[in-house]
Amino acid sequence: MKKLDLLYSVVVLAGLALSPVLVTAQNMTLEGQTGGFITPTAYVAWSAKGKFLARPVVGYHYVGGGSVIGTVQTFSVTEGFGNRAEVGYTRSTHIKGDNAYFSSLWDYSGMNIFHGKGVLLKENSFGSNWTPGVAAGFVVRTGDHFVTGALDGKTYTNEDVYVAVTKTALNIRPPVLLNVGWKATNASIMGIGGQATRFGGRFFGGIGFPLPGPWHTAIVPAAGFSQQPYHVKNLSQAVPGGGHIPTTMDYAVRWTQRENARFTVDAGIGQVAGQIGFTTVPTTSGLVVIPVDLKARRVFGAGFCYHF
Repeated sequence: MKKLDLLYSVVVLAGLALSPVLVTAQNMTLEGQTGGFITPTAYVAWSAKGKFLARPVVGYHYVGGGSVIGTVQTFSVTEGFGNRAEVGYTRSTHIKGDNAYFSSLWDYSGMNIFHGKGVLLKENSFGSNWTPGVAAGFVVRTGDHFVTGALDGKTYTNEDVYVAVTKTALNIRPPVLLNVGWKATNASIMGIGGQATRFGGRFFGGIGFPLPGPWHTAIVPAAGFSQQPYHVKNLSQAVPGGGHIPTTMDYAVRWTQRENARFTVDAGIGQVAGQIGFTTVPTTSGLVVIPVDLKARRVFGAGFCYHF
């Protein structure tokens, strides 16, 4: 590698620190979709040439959500079909935090997540190297007790319906991966934040820089975002005004093979939610107003995926 290329790689790695985006189509999100750490892309789990059924992709992800939310771990399996579609299942498990005031809102073991995606337009169609890939998909989460369910004693199902547009440009310097999408959802923070007050549209996206790594691998530093519904159902019972859930951001580094990848390793930092409002709590001297701080503005996440 030329000195200039090496210097540029170091600058990108140091400046973006950590990534939700991918190089090729065999990397999983936290919920099992082909994509970045939290955002789906227009790619699907790949099938070998001449094969309709892909070999399954399995994945494990860990998110240390802080002392209030606790720890989230997901175990996923995804199956692809002819490089045109995929379906999968994820079991999300949860370990409660230890905050005396607010961790009870997450005092549940986890939920089930089902997803599917189909490619509407393949990348580089019509003989153009600039044609992006376009895909549409859905996510259904069942058994969601978090926050909303903790406040009313019910169990919720929430859904996403989305469109993603993705383009990997390897013929420019530096190579870049762009992903942008729109989803209609009634889930806050992928269900971890509970049920939104309504089904509404939100944007997501990311940018990454696929850089050459050792042993025919690629290192992808990037940054991404996923807008969240502003308010959570029932949360006004605990936080006057219902609080405000900010956009989720993540910064990570992905390490994978350059082509037909068998493995992917992710590690990064996420910005989820800090202070979302104020509430009152009883003390020996009467009611006291305290900030509702979810202490999740800097959380660590890591993941591993393997394509059989």
